[in-house]
Amino acid sequence: MIRRVIKAGATYFGLVFGAGFVLGVVRTLWVVPQVGEMWAELLEAPVMLAVIVLAARWVVPRFDLRSRGALLGTGCFALGLLLFAELTLVLGLRGMALAEYVESRDPVSGSVYLAMLMVFALAPRLYQRLGA
Repeated sequence: MIRRVIKAGATYFGLVFGAGFVLGVVRTLWVVPQVGEMWAELLEAPVMLAVIVLAARWVVPRFDLRSRGALLGTGCFALGLLLFAELTLVLGLRGMALAEYVESRDPVSGSVYLAMLMVFALAPRLYQRLGA
């Protein structure tokens, strides 16, 4: 079961991170100059929510995840990969310390981002619980 959870979590991470990377490029190059950083991030959030839901809907049956532990393990493993990738890329590309990065976040869009991380971790379980 652990191998299945790891594979499912890695797949879930890859789907969401890949979409987020593409959306991040679009946001940075075209949306931020038009509406500013905060609004661009807030506009991206519902799109990422849809990506998260679709990815969870695809991964859960694909990997035959049924138990609460497998579903939560998949989401938590994917969250760990996502945080590692984002912090590595963001801190590496921007040359910032972690504290500087946290301080640079907008309080409104940063709060939405944190909520989205929680949704990302819980989405496989929520999908199954809400009658998948």
